Amino acid sequence: MALESNREAMIRVKGLSKTYGKEGGKTIALNDVSLDIHEGEFLVILGPSGSGKSTLLHLLGGMDRPDGGQIMLRGEDIANYNEAKRNRYRRDHVAFVFQSYNLLNELTLLQNILLAPGSGNRQKALQTLASLGLEGKENSFPKQLSGGEQQRGAIARALNKDFDLLLCDEPTGALDEASGKAVLDCILDLHKQGKTIVLVTHNTDIASFADRVITLRDGKIANIATKGAD
Repeated sequence: MALESNREAMIRVKGLSKTYGKEGGKTIALNDVSLDIHEGEFLVILGPSGSGKSTLLHLLGGMDRPDGGQIMLRGEDIANYNEAKRNRYRRDHVAFVFQSYNLLNELTLLQNILLAPGSGNRQKALQTLASLGLEGKENSFPKQLSGGEQQRGAIARALNKDFDLLLCDEPTGALDEASGKAVLDCILDLHKQGKTIVLVTHNTDIASFADRVITLRDGKIANIATKGAD
């Protein structure tokens, strides 16, 4: 197992645990997981279905609360936030991109972007769309767009706000190879700009672009591989 990077930790996860279900039907999703996420890092999380990847992402994003452990963001434990504080954390600090685009079919692409909590103004949204190759698509409805265009629209929605952390859950999982490459290129451009990115995937090819790759199995960290490490 490679050693952790010496870069400053933006998020420090300590002893994180999460269990779903009740007595007789419990599922341990995460079991005593500890890791650091560094400023400006592109971190990929691999693992089979049921290994705890999405659970970890949801906890990092404040979409769920752990049963135990800490999630320290620059010294403050978001694991202890109440619902109101978690809502503010998601709005002010985190951007999300999921496998499902979650675009509302009755709204145009631009309207979808401006509807997102914490979204910037219309001019910023248009600039973001243009930067992702979607110039002229702002008045199109989701069903008029290809899968790759919809996913880039979902990325534009995420980017049209100030954020500290971008969380991606299988962002290329439902796309063909060409569309998946376009979406990955968008994410890699953000990494070059210094954004901190955590991406969950089954795709080991994507892992080759990461600064570090964490493999989860049965709710535990099975391996950490750092780019350039022996």
